[in-house]
Amino acid sequence: MSSPSATLIDPVELDGALAEQRPAPAVPAPGAGTGRRVGAVVWRGVKPALAILAFLAVWETAPRLGLVDEVFLPPFTVVAEAFTQLIGSGQLAEHLGASLSRAVTGFVIAVLVAIPLGVAIGWYRPVAEFLNPILELFRNTAALALLPVFILILGIGETSKVALVIYASTFPILLNTISGVRTVDPLLVKSARSLGLPSYRLFQKVILPAAVPTIFTGIRMAAASSILVLIAAEMVGAKAGLGYLITASQLNFQIPNMYAGIVAISLVGLTFNGILVAVERRLSRWRADQ
Repeated sequence: MSSPSATLIDPVELDGALAEQRPAPAVPAPGAGTGRRVGAVVWRGVKPALAILAFLAVWETAPRLGLVDEVFLPPFTVVAEAFTQLIGSGQLAEHLGASLSRAVTGFVIAVLVAIPLGVAIGWYRPVAEFLNPILELFRNTAALALLPVFILILGIGETSKVALVIYASTFPILLNTISGVRTVDPLLVKSARSLGLPSYRLFQKVILPAAVPTIFTGIRMAAASSILVLIAAEMVGAKAGLGYLITASQLNFQIPNMYAGIVAISLVGLTFNGILVAVERRLSRWRADQ
């Protein structure tokens, strides 16, 4: 006869008994993952706002506490009041419209010229060998250094300012387009050619989409450069524009108006950059789908 200690234990029964003793796995509450994602998105938006609010708080309190001279750096609320008055009187719209018309005209012309030229230089070696000496000569010449030349040749009117914006905007776009075209993955090009794509389809489907991020880096740099050189040109010779507003306010000792013009320039730059980032994401959406 077998002893009780030699009794066999059914593995299935043992597993069931152990399963009853184990704690039940924690089940996440409905919507917990969604709540965390929403919180992360909100925090990403709040962080920049906190930095801006901290900067404005320092701007507001430093003059009032006597850390800086209130005459030369008015509190932010005083500048905001001057900004509101310029909007109400229509002066800001007049100067902003003048600057935007010059900047946008020059910037668009630079984009239309620089991107095709950059593609040609980046893709065709004979074109690059022919134009490289000229590019190396002018890329190292600051746009503002040529401002007197533009004024002497084209006059003090609108043409010289638009030409200066074109010059300042062309090289960032051109150089980044060349870099973007030359750094396209060769395997992509070989694969497209093995499929029998003609040259124009190769550029449309492979070269330009792959070079879009680099090209838009140059476009965003050019947008910032176009505003900066235009403001400087308007300070030298203009009767309207944000640069003229800043200079005229300084000469008339209207310091809040001067800072209001500077704030307007910052807002224009942020708006330009936001628009370009949105366009870049739209054109590069195929990358996120991979």
